[in-house]
Amino acid sequence: MAPVRSSVDGSGPARRAGRAVGRALHLPITGTARGIRRATHAHGAGESGLGRLIELHAINSAGDVMITVALASTVFFSVPTDEARGRVALYLAITMAPFTLLAPVIGPLLDRLPHGRRAAMACAMLARALLAVTMSGAVATGGLELYPAALGVLVASKAYGVVRSAVVPRLLPPTFSLVKANSRVTLAGLLATGAGAPVAAGLHAIGPPWPLYGACAIFVWGTFAAFQLPHKVDDAKGERRARLSTHEPHSKRPGLRTVSRPVLCGLLANAAMRALSGFLIFFLAFLLREQPLAGQSAAVSLGIVGVSAGVGNAAGTAVGSWLRDRAPEAIIAAVLAVTLAVAVLAAVLFSGLLMAVLAGTAGFCQALAKLSLDAMIQRDVPEAVRTSAFARSETALQMAWVVGGGIGIVLPLNGVLGMAVAAAMVAAGTVMAFRGLLATPRPHRPGSSPHPRVA
Repeated sequence: MAPVRSSVDGSGPARRAGRAVGRALHLPITGTARGIRRATHAHGAGESGLGRLIELHAINSAGDVMITVALASTVFFSVPTDEARGRVALYLAITMAPFTLLAPVIGPLLDRLPHGRRAAMACAMLARALLAVTMSGAVATGGLELYPAALGVLVASKAYGVVRSAVVPRLLPPTFSLVKANSRVTLAGLLATGAGAPVAAGLHAIGPPWPLYGACAIFVWGTFAAFQLPHKVDDAKGERRARLSTHEPHSKRPGLRTVSRPVLCGLLANAAMRALSGFLIFFLAFLLREQPLAGQSAAVSLGIVGVSAGVGNAAGTAVGSWLRDRAPEAIIAAVLAVTLAVAVLAAVLFSGLLMAVLAGTAGFCQALAKLSLDAMIQRDVPEAVRTSAFARSETALQMAWVVGGGIGIVLPLNGVLGMAVAAAMVAAGTVMAFRGLLATPRPHRPGSSPHPRVA
C-alpha cells in the first residue's frame, strides 16, 4: 500500500504552489540574465573572455549614465539658461581643462602597467563608486566641491576607456575580427546606456542623490567584474610601446615605424568626428533650451536629438560589424564626406529638423569611422605594438572630444554659426580622410599589397 504524501515533507499542494509562484517571479530575472549571457558569449566570445569584457563595458556604461543624469540635473536643468551656461563653463574649466593636461599622460602611464590591466580597470570602477558617494552630498546644492569629484570621475572613466581599448585585441575569439569585437562591445554599451537612462531618471524623481547611489552600486559590481576577466589580459609578452610617429625620440636615425600614413590620417579624421560629437553635445544642449523644436518643449527637443544620435550610433555600429574590414580608408572618407554634406546643409537651411538629422548622421558616421580605424590599426600596425597603439589612439580621440566640447560651450547661441563651425570641423577631417585614402598603396602597384604591414 503506497504511503500518503503530506505537505509536511515539502510536496504538498501549498508547497508546490509556493514553488510555482517563486519560479514565476524569478523567471523574468533569470531568463533575462541567461539570454544576455548567451548573447554576449556567442560565437566563441565566452571561451576567449570577450563575453565578460562586453558585460563589463555594459556595467561601465550604465554607471556612467547614472552619474550623467545626476550631474545634468544639477549643472544644467535646474537653473535658467544663462546660469546653466555659466555652470557648465565652470564645469568645463574645473574638469575638462585639467583633463586635457592629464589625458596625454594616461596612455603612456598605462603603457607602463601592462601586467595590471585588470587591476587598473577595477580601480577605475572603484574610484567612481567612491566619488559617486562623495558627490551625493553636493549634487543637490551644486557646490564647488562637486567639481573636483566630477574631474576624478571623468579621469577614471577615460582611463577605463583607454585600458579597455588595449584589452580587446587580447580577447579576440579565433573567428572574430577586431571590428566585430569592438562592435559588440560598443553596442552593449549603447544598450546599457539606453536601459540605464530611464532608471536613473526614476531614481532622480526620488531625490537628486539617488542616481549617484545607483552609480555607486553599479561600479562596485564592476570592480568585481573586472577581476573576472581572463588572466591573459595582464599578459604583455611580446608587446612593445607604440609611438604615433615614424621616429623614436632622441634618436638621429629612424626607429621602429609603428604607424603608417593612412592610419595617422584615419586617426586625425576620427579626431574631427569625435570633436564634432563633443561640440554638438554642448552646443545643441543650450541652443535647444532657447530654441526648441517646433511644437516641443526644451526637454523633449533634447530627447529627440539625443535619441537620434543614439540610434545613429547603434546603426553605425551594426553596419560596421557587417562591413568588417572592407576598404576602411574608403569608408572613413565616405562617411566624413556625408557628414560634411549634412553639416553644410544644416548651416545653409538651418532648422530644428536638420539639427536632429545632423546628430543622427554624426552618430552613425562616427561609429562607422571608429570601427574602420580599428580595422586599419589591426591591419597595418605590427602585433607587438598593436595593443599600445589602440590605447594611444583612444587617448587622442578623448582629447579631441574635450576640445570640441570646449568650442561648443563658448560659441554664441546662433544656430547658423554653430552649424558652420560644425561643418568646418568635419571639413578638416575630410581632408585628412582623403589624404589617407590617396596614400593607401594600390594592389596593382609592383611590390605592394592591398593590406600593407608596417615594418
